[in-house]
Amino acid sequence: MLKAINIKGSLMDFSTPKVMGILNITPDSFFEGSRKQTEEEIRKRITQIIEEGADIIDIGGYSSRPNAAFVSEEEEMQRLDYALSILFEMYPDAVVSVDTFRSEVARKCVEKYGVAIINDISAGNLDDKMFDVVAGLKVPYIIMHMQGTPQTMMQYTTYNNLIQDIFLYFSEKINQLHRMGVNDIIIDPGFGFSKTTNQNYQLMNSLEIFCTFELPILVGISRKRMIRNILNCSPEESLNGTTVLNTLALTKKANILRVHDVKEAVEAVKLYIASVNN
Repeated sequence: MLKAINIKGSLMDFSTPKVMGILNITPDSFFEGSRKQTEEEIRKRITQIIEEGADIIDIGGYSSRPNAAFVSEEEEMQRLDYALSILFEMYPDAVVSVDTFRSEVARKCVEKYGVAIINDISAGNLDDKMFDVVAGLKVPYIIMHMQGTPQTMMQYTTYNNLIQDIFLYFSEKINQLHRMGVNDIIIDPGFGFSKTTNQNYQLMNSLEIFCTFELPILVGISRKRMIRNILNCSPEESLNGTTVLNTLALTKKANILRVHDVKEAVEAVKLYIASVNN
């Protein structure tokens, strides 16, 4: 049975898939249209995410695209301080996840702003204190599959067996977290991270396998290269492809869609729910 997640004392039930809207405050994200730097841009984007029906706002201060520029911990936190202060002034009760692999950034965001979820692309591999910090903070934790770092991950696309290797990775991480008292876990197979285009589609085809863990599955394929390589299009031209793959992911039991385009993802969820309930 799929586990509900305790978020600030309330259970988030995933019998209906959720939509996570991306608030991107980095200057070098792969999708130029998502970059928000000024106060006006950030306020407008936050309002858009909320009004279009997102359940969660995911905010990141360090681009995780392939070959992303290194950002110091201080600069990452400065970016987050700026945006989070605006966000919580506008919507104090918003469910916010912070996309960071640094334990001190995670700690500060939860303790200072009441951020609800930590979204770690490295599942603790890039900061060996992260599991301890998450356990202490008692917040839900998103663990993603990646090999290497954002700068090197595309050098690590060799697997003995792609699906089995990722399954084992999650099994080990989940067991370790459970031993530390962390039970509110979301898994993200990491589309586009340490995976070729063909491997991304193999992963999509096998997504239901990860239901074995009885934990919510997050899928983040919004405007990614796996779409652009097949359709020979730019990030700006890949919304339709994103919607198609998000819908496919829903049929493969995805529970959270992490997206740039909230309205289209919410509509995909509504139509999917209508189709399975009739």
